[in-house]
Amino acid sequence: MSRRPTALFALPARILHWTMAALILAMLLIGIGMVSTTTARYPELLAWHRPIGIAILLLALVRLVVRITHRPPPLPADLPAIQVLAAKGSHYLLYALMIGMPLMGWAMQSAAGYPVTLWKGFVLVPILPPNGIVYGWLRLLHGVMAFGFFGIILAHLGAALFHGLIRRDGVMGSMTGVAKD
Repeated sequence: MSRRPTALFALPARILHWTMAALILAMLLIGIGMVSTTTARYPELLAWHRPIGIAILLLALVRLVVRITHRPPPLPADLPAIQVLAAKGSHYLLYALMIGMPLMGWAMQSAAGYPVTLWKGFVLVPILPPNGIVYGWLRLLHGVMAFGFFGIILAHLGAALFHGLIRRDGVMGSMTGVAKD
């Protein structure tokens, strides 16, 4: 019995995965830069943070459609039930964060009364009325969720390396496109 999945993720799923991985990593690092500086670079970082966040939101919605319409390859049949549960749970959590974090950031900016400018001349409509108390709570929650996002990404990366380097079961290859037979 082979432990290796025989199928790859669909090409659109793989392209979206790696594109979003780069964007999310950039977004999180820019976010860290934003909260750790009080210099004149803050507006520049914010100008990058907002459109990348909206791009992640839109790509996550596209990715969700791709996920629903293209069945992912099965996990290895001999994978322990707890690891199957962790894999599925972490994927649900990643999708929730990829969609929820940008929406929360947009709501936070709306509650603060700040426009979300994607590029010159294109501003998103606010999704909440200005409210300082709501802004404060959303800001706190956005920061806490960002740390959670970092944690789940590290767990996802660790699991990918576990499959690719230790189990060598083809799971990592199903997303890189280098699946073994």
